[in-house]
Amino acid sequence: MEYKDIKEIIKDMGESKIDELKIEFPDGTKISMKKNEVNTNVVSIQNNEEVKKEITSVETTKEPVRENYKEIKSPMVGTFYSKSSPTAKPFVKVGDKVRKGDVVCIVEAMKLMNEIESEFDGEIVEICKNDEDMCEYGDCLFKIK
Repeated sequence: MEYKDIKEIIKDMGESKIDELKIEFPDGTKISMKKNEVNTNVVSIQNNEEVKKEITSVETTKEPVRENYKEIKSPMVGTFYSKSSPTAKPFVKVGDKVRKGDVVCIVEAMKLMNEIESEFDGEIVEICKNDEDMCEYGDCLFKIK
């Protein structure tokens, strides 16, 4: 792959799983990049002031630190539904407080509608499926904090 400038290299590196890259050019410029598991980029450049200035102006994106969320997972293969009928309102939405045992969705399996209950008390922070999405056993349906 050819790159026009260092910004493209850094952007592409942010999307890769590379752990280390070292490049030495004939003019003496050296570029060293590392990426560890927490998704941070370390870039070191020697002998080229112009590239050093450019690299400091490039912003690298960092994923926010993920909190430890509890997940409500699908107990079966089926079709996800967030409400009991097409005209009904959803069982839960992001920001709703739920208690253990509250119905949060329905998973249809073999024409049977199975109510899925919350296994935890907490607040819904993410709904991981859309209506009529297929879900597998163990797929995350909701994240709760």
